Amino acid sequence: MAVHEGGAAALFRPVRTRNAFEETVGRLLQAIRLGVAAPGEKLPSERDLAARLGVSRVTLRDAIRALVDAGYVESRRGRYGGTFVAVTLPSPPPRPAPGDDLEDVLTLRRVLESGAAEAAAARTLTPAERRHLTAALLDVSDVDTDEAEYRRRDSRLHLAIAEVAASASLTTAVADIRTRVNELLDAIPLLAVNIEHSDAQHRSIVDAILAGNPVAARQAMDEHLDGTSALLRGFLCG
Repeated sequence: MAVHEGGAAALFRPVRTRNAFEETVGRLLQAIRLGVAAPGEKLPSERDLAARLGVSRVTLRDAIRALVDAGYVESRRGRYGGTFVAVTLPSPPPRPAPGDDLEDVLTLRRVLESGAAEAAAARTLTPAERRHLTAALLDVSDVDTDEAEYRRRDSRLHLAIAEVAASASLTTAVADIRTRVNELLDAIPLLAVNIEHSDAQHRSIVDAILAGNPVAARQAMDEHLDGTSALLRGFLCG
């Protein structure tokens, strides 16, 4: 049985973001969660789906591979092969606790962390601050598959950005929101392709701060946060 075309047109529309992988994962999860692609049904062909979403087939394959690993879809070979929604879907992740509404967390995070990146780039950093930021960047870039270690080092980099903005209150607020974000991130898989994207985005953020470019620093942080938000909405919003 194929995907219901009525809802597919709305969900499988072109991705409008530079976080194409994360957005593609989110769109596919949304289609599965809403029943547009029901358990056991076959997804459109790679060529068709990539064209509908406006992404490369490489990006689509990466997204499908991530969902195979997470247990949402399965790939079959042969004449009647393709990508099928799993007959038995994974149990839904725990919902955010009261007071940790997803959109509330994501909005506050964007305000705080994008503002921190902009403020840090607007300052003339001391040599010690520049070394601190560079060391935190290298530290998180050195992690591959250890989920807990990656979350820890990722948080440390984001805190370092807040620290070099030279506002103790801002650093405290970023630490608080990172705690809430990490609780949400712990409920979803850590995807290898997302780590690659995050590493590149981290470098862009830090480069803009070190270059003293507040506009570029905010834009780079906005793009980075958008990718994480897309994955959280995809996995947590049923």
